[in-house]
Amino acid sequence: MAQSTVVNKSVQRRTSTRRVEDKLREKVKGLNSSDIYSPEKRSEIMGRIKSRDTKPELVVRSLIHYLGFRFRLHAPELPGRPDIVLSRLRKVVFVNGCFWHRHVGCPQARLPKVRGLWWKNKLTRNFERDVETQKRLRGEGWKVFVVWQCQIRDLSLLEKNLREFLTR
Repeated sequence: MAQSTVVNKSVQRRTSTRRVEDKLREKVKGLNSSDIYSPEKRSEIMGRIKSRDTKPELVVRSLIHYLGFRFRLHAPELPGRPDIVLSRLRKVVFVNGCFWHRHVGCPQARLPKVRGLWWKNKLTRNFERDVETQKRLRGEGWKVFVVWQCQIRDLSLLEKNLREFLTR
């Protein structure tokens, strides 16, 4: 009798331990081991990343305006919704973040170490979409200029390049 009681208690402890482990696994499920946020919090943070009116975009817009050009923003009827559209000139300007659009050779464009394959697939698709969009725009008779986030640092060179693009 005493031995069966010990066995029953042992089974109960293992079952109880399994329940606790299962509950913990359920809570941790979907969490990246190196991520300090829950999936819901990470989603909220990523959702706050702006796709328009970013600081680099505002700098480029100010510079183009300073050069005397007027433009539209994010024209939905054009492929890729270019950041800046100069309709009269049939020219568009994209202001791309080096990380999100895979600026070749830029140190800001390196892949994260965590979930590397997932990031590689995502960012490669962004890059391919950019190439495809630019090809479609050029096919429709638009001239395309891409400003990279890292190019904002040298405003005099950026101004020279924008002036050259917009006046040729």
